[in-house]
Amino acid sequence: MKLTTPATVGITGVGSYLPARTLTDHDVDERLAAAGLSTPPGLVRHITGIESRHLMADDEQASTLAVRAATDLLEHHDVDRADIDLVIFASASQDFVEPATAHVVQHELSLSGHCFDVTNACNSFLNGIDVARSMVAIGRARKALVVTGESPSRAVRWQVTSVAEFRESFAGYTFGDAGAAVLIEPVEQGGILDIAAQAHSEHWKIGGLSGGGSVHPRGDEWTYFRGDGDKLRGAFEQLGPELVTQLKDRHSLTWDDLTYVLVHQVTVPYLDRFIEFTGIPSHLVVRTVGHYGNLASATLGVQLAEIYDKLTTGNRVLMIGLGGGISVSTMLWEKS
Repeated sequence: MKLTTPATVGITGVGSYLPARTLTDHDVDERLAAAGLSTPPGLVRHITGIESRHLMADDEQASTLAVRAATDLLEHHDVDRADIDLVIFASASQDFVEPATAHVVQHELSLSGHCFDVTNACNSFLNGIDVARSMVAIGRARKALVVTGESPSRAVRWQVTSVAEFRESFAGYTFGDAGAAVLIEPVEQGGILDIAAQAHSEHWKIGGLSGGGSVHPRGDEWTYFRGDGDKLRGAFEQLGPELVTQLKDRHSLTWDDLTYVLVHQVTVPYLDRFIEFTGIPSHLVVRTVGHYGNLASATLGVQLAEIYDKLTTGNRVLMIGLGGGISVSTMLWEKS
């Protein structure tokens, strides 16, 4: 079938999934104490502002989270599965190195069509939406399902043996698990109005999960997330506001033109500082980090799911992605 090229592409459905199990700040204290590390009670919560996180069950995988988010979308929006001809699994987490986790998701959802993975740390989901939008816009797909399943809790080092190791592993104590999904297709009005991204790859060594690739193909030691949170925050504060300002200038936007602003969230203090640096009015920001933790690339999808039913035609939402590497992304979307 020859597909026509639509003038506008938008988000027409959204779904999310948060695992039932939670980990509170008290639970974090107990796990660290069990490992023999003596820290003041509530230290992690005091530094991060995170009171709880959702953790996947032992029998859940990254694909499981994505499938359940997609199922939420398909059922809530009454989507005919036969119409979906592209599935993109866009996540920092995967079930395994090969094959692409998108195949697992597509099989579990009983879908058929083209499918592949997109990965770029915590910007994976926004990048996946960008790719899907482009493919729909040029007629390569009619309806695209973009999903993420983030399982960063599996990369947390709990058996720490020193204060230095605790500091190096600290970012992991912010992690929570979640799934998110969006449907991308042609729309008559509104839709995705702008997507922009910048990469500042000189910062790639600041933090990451280095196991499973050609550098460290084996060994549990490389399966834990390591990072320098202060350096990462500094890079985002230096580079993030510029892309937001450029988007506003391109569309002659003021903050009053926006209904919500969705921002990737690592900790409460980091979020507050980013709001201060960018000048975003605090009341526009959808805050999730305090109760969900750092959800990696699922952050923006979960936030969008929380506000989607509150939106009316013409409402505009700004999404800001921040990912290790580092990269910064923005997307301006108008509900159709």
